Amino acid sequence: MFARLKALPLAFVLLISGVYVLLPIGSAAEFSLRQPATQDHGFKNYLWIFEQPEFAHYVGVSFALAAVASIILLALLVPTVVWLNLKGQKLRPFVDFITLMPLVIPVVALAIGAQNSLPEFAQTNQFILSFLYAVLAMPYAYRTLDTGLKAIPLKTISEAARGLGANWTVTIFRVISPVIRGTVLSALFMSLALSFGEFTITSLLHWDTFTTWVTVISQQNVMGAIALSVFSLAAIFIFLLLVGLLVKPATSQVTKEEE
Repeated sequence: MFARLKALPLAFVLLISGVYVLLPIGSAAEFSLRQPATQDHGFKNYLWIFEQPEFAHYVGVSFALAAVASIILLALLVPTVVWLNLKGQKLRPFVDFITLMPLVIPVVALAIGAQNSLPEFAQTNQFILSFLYAVLAMPYAYRTLDTGLKAIPLKTISEAARGLGANWTVTIFRVISPVIRGTVLSALFMSLALSFGEFTITSLLHWDTFTTWVTVISQQNVMGAIALSVFSLAAIFIFLLLVGLLVKPATSQVTKEEE
């Protein structure tokens, strides 16, 4: 009886949260399907998205920038977090503080600072955005990787690999990384999602990506802009769902290996 009473507040909170999140999304989806000319519903607004000649181009540009940002971030953070958990415990507070700085520094200040401090060749290359995207995603990816590494017997795995003659590069990327595959992919998804949707730095540095293109194209078709927003949200949600279904947690992977 008491267990049921305790479960009621949780169920109520989940219900209210679900309504709070799903009701606006459902309303936007229904509005995006309206056809004012015929007073019915259809997919004309969604077809308008794919009819835009620059749609595929800007999706490809943003995806390429996001992919490079994710590679930079993982190549930097995975060895760093492994080293912190093995030998760098004294420096952990300092690293924690450094990785929080992108949340403290305003994005506008970061963009203007990069524009004034970077060399000229970097300012004329669009892929400089990938480095800035990696900085913005660092606080989330770092803590995701750190949590995943704490869930496995990292010291035992690394000592076994080193004892068999593997160097640190092989140990990190071919022994430890596969064990925390789920954690790495979660950090990868966070980096991709943040990079793909970043707008402020891109616009301040005067580059054109998917987010800036959406802002411009939205002024031409209000209904199409709403459909584009719903489509983008649905695509990200489906990608997240697939990651959750296909990737196993690090703890379950280690348990199976021990069995």
